[in-house]
Amino acid sequence: MRFPRLFGPLAAASLAAAASALAAPAPAGAAAATLYVATNGSDGNAGTLAAPLATIQKAVGLVAAGGTIAVRGGTYALTTNIQITRSGTSSAPIALTAYNGEKVTVDGEALGYTPGAVGSTIPAAQRGAIHMEASYWRITGLEIVHGPYAVYCNNCSNNVFERLSTHDNYETGFQLQGTSANNQILDLDSYNNRDPRKNGESADGLGIKEGSGSGNVVRGARLWSNIDDGLDLWMFTSAVTISGTIAYGNGYNRWNIPNFSGDGNGFKLGGSGGTGPAADHSVTNSMSFANAAHGFTDNGNTGTLTVNRDTAWNNAKTGFDFDGGSTSKLTANLAVGNKTAVALGSSTASGNSWNTGGTWTLLSTDQSVITGPRTSSGAIASSNFLVPANGQAVGARI
Repeated sequence: MRFPRLFGPLAAASLAAAASALAAPAPAGAAAATLYVATNGSDGNAGTLAAPLATIQKAVGLVAAGGTIAVRGGTYALTTNIQITRSGTSSAPIALTAYNGEKVTVDGEALGYTPGAVGSTIPAAQRGAIHMEASYWRITGLEIVHGPYAVYCNNCSNNVFERLSTHDNYETGFQLQGTSANNQILDLDSYNNRDPRKNGESADGLGIKEGSGSGNVVRGARLWSNIDDGLDLWMFTSAVTISGTIAYGNGYNRWNIPNFSGDGNGFKLGGSGGTGPAADHSVTNSMSFANAAHGFTDNGNTGTLTVNRDTAWNNAKTGFDFDGGSTSKLTANLAVGNKTAVALGSSTASGNSWNTGGTWTLLSTDQSVITGPRTSSGAIASSNFLVPANGQAVGARI
């Protein structure tokens, strides 16, 4: 059994230093070309393919706007987290990518707060195996595990995060917060994340929380078997657009954490206790199934959410729970096999399975394709999973 450390190492950088670095120009000698990193490299090398660097952090410190960091396959065990505080530009973004599709694993097991002591707070700079306060980056194809969060992005805008796998971390797999706008989170797989320090009430697959910023998009994500929720938009006050995403099996205490307090919603769409700020999030063509609580819930968000062509199946509570204060619009959604199909409150609904009535049978309840390997492009593989047998244009098609 692994016992939690009571104290993590000193933060890699103070918040003031991070803010200063964000605005600082690239250091003398910074390269706009490709820098290579490999497990058999050296940080004294030139960073070429033949003479690669050893650490991602060294490359981050050298790369200039328009440059690329190409990471060779292997496991990169961190002793301090990766700090990304310098931005690219709109015309010259910075890329951090797995070289040629090789499997790159960033392992944060040796970092502090993996896990933290019960009731502890992770210092801001130590949040995330990758801690990011920067804009105009494209991060692609990395697996990030065992961190105090996998990716923690605060005050980040105009970034693309594509085909990341964030799993078995000691907090939320991917968290975006603060003043953050125009980010794209594409084809994310985030699963098996848990938080012993908070008894399971915090670790989600994906969290976009406690902040604001327009234009954030989530597309093609799979969020499963996380101890709290699949997707959590708690107190993010600007609209987030979600499509083609599935959340399943969240909210179960697979780790036997004592005093368990995980929620278990598939999609938790904001939340303000019915009295706080509103956010008009949109969820389309998405699925939520086999979660410990609700499939989709406004969670007290007082805004007008758009919920269209989504499917809730076999959730332990309500398929579509929108009686928490929102004036949402639910159209052409499918609810089958949940404890309760829908709770509307002040929301409106039309063309949904419960409006039409009757018995809704499904072409397939075999999830093996949709939860199996992604396609070569990173997309979720298509199937007839949860498609209505009657052919009506109701519910999601993935």
